[in-house]
Amino acid sequence: MNFSKKKKPYLMAHRGNRVRCPENTKASFIQAIKDGADIIETDLHLSKDNYFVCIHDASVDRTTDGHGLVAEMSLYDLKKLSAYHGREDYKNEKILTLEETASLIPADRMLALELKTDRFLEEEVCHRLVESLNNTSIFKRVIILSFSLARLKAVQRQASQLPIGWITMQRLIPDVPCQLIGPFFPILYINPLYIHMAHQRNMFVCPLDPTPDKRLKYYLRLGCDAIISDNPGETRIMLDKLMGK
Repeated sequence: MNFSKKKKPYLMAHRGNRVRCPENTKASFIQAIKDGADIIETDLHLSKDNYFVCIHDASVDRTTDGHGLVAEMSLYDLKKLSAYHGREDYKNEKILTLEETASLIPADRMLALELKTDRFLEEEVCHRLVESLNNTSIFKRVIILSFSLARLKAVQRQASQLPIGWITMQRLIPDVPCQLIGPFFPILYINPLYIHMAHQRNMFVCPLDPTPDKRLKYYLRLGCDAIISDNPGETRIMLDKLMGK
């Protein structure tokens, strides 16, 4: 994760801009790009017919006008749903495939993919994920995220050059081998040396805090490498102000 012309901390858009738009939709990702997000984060599940689809939950109930489990629905059936998250002005939004999402990401931005299912423990699934990324021209700008270290290792076995980011709710020291670590933000108060320790291990740190604005000064003081936000537009404004831009 290195942007030659961008200054840290990098801004990661959590499911796009999910405050202004329905999460994980084309509208959400495009808004986040306009907001100045450096990294677009989304979630990956597999459809019944093994397409990689960008949706957070295991079911479609919360964010669409449908019902059922993603894993039990074909891509055709998923595409018939509106991903509007109850927002009538976004009725035309659809669940996106990985390829569709990748095509939206400009050449100067990165894509973070959070693996949401244990299907990513399967060698064949991980192989197809790597193959899909290779076919999108975004391969060198992808980071793979998960709360499951096993899923991350399974993907890295197929492509050792893919950076991985482990998200943790309780580990107080950054001692897990990965390129990025995402500690639940209270950990940085319990252990203020956390980021220093991570940097000694050549690891990036992005605290798990999708509503970070009240804590931005603290994160800048600690030297966070990236900031995740549900509303990257507002966070970008605050970051730029704090950094004197």
